[in-house]
Amino acid sequence: MWSLIAASAYFLLMHFVVSGTRLRDALVARMGEGAYRGAFSAASFVGIFWMGYAYTIAPAVELWGLQLPLRPAAFAVVFVGALLVVIGVASPGPTSVGMEGRLAQGPDGVRGIHRITRHPFLWGVALWALAHLVVNGDAASLILFGSLLLLALLGTVSIDAKRRRRCGEEWQRFAAVTSNVPFAAIASGRNQLAPVLREIGIVRLGIAVAVYALLFVLHGRVIAPLT
Repeated sequence: MWSLIAASAYFLLMHFVVSGTRLRDALVARMGEGAYRGAFSAASFVGIFWMGYAYTIAPAVELWGLQLPLRPAAFAVVFVGALLVVIGVASPGPTSVGMEGRLAQGPDGVRGIHRITRHPFLWGVALWALAHLVVNGDAASLILFGSLLLLALLGTVSIDAKRRRRCGEEWQRFAAVTSNVPFAAIASGRNQLAPVLREIGIVRLGIAVAVYALLFVLHGRVIAPLT
């Protein structure tokens, strides 16, 4: 269990102490943007691999226990998460890595999934982690999925802060018509829901559904039984 705790701490600290602070700016100034991203990506891969391996060998310590009755609800939550992740990856916006230049498009550049949230990928990860955390109900799952949930949610705040610091007024114009929390900008009248499906398009939506279906099938065969 200590290996999983150490791996999760490493992964969180790497993002919040390095990527989420001005230390990142100093490293980029010294290393260059490309070299920094390469090094950070490699360190992230090490962290993910370490967490995954440590999770598989962690002892079984039951907390609230396996919640089988919640499985159908978890499938629905993970489905929404998969839509956000896949469509978010397929629809790069100003909060995506290296896409700050899109802020120059102003409010007219806010389309599709970004009308719902400016962080679709991270909110998708958060929903996925939350569903697994609640259903599994053991200590290892609490550490692993709780860490990923925390990283995803606080990551949205960290990215907003970095963009605000680096992009100033361009960021403010973008933030004025978008929201971190899904549907908040639409609910407040700062954006519209009607064009979302049309702007996302049938291709992105179809790919997202196909990815979810594939993961659903493979989960029981490769990762763990679904029943």
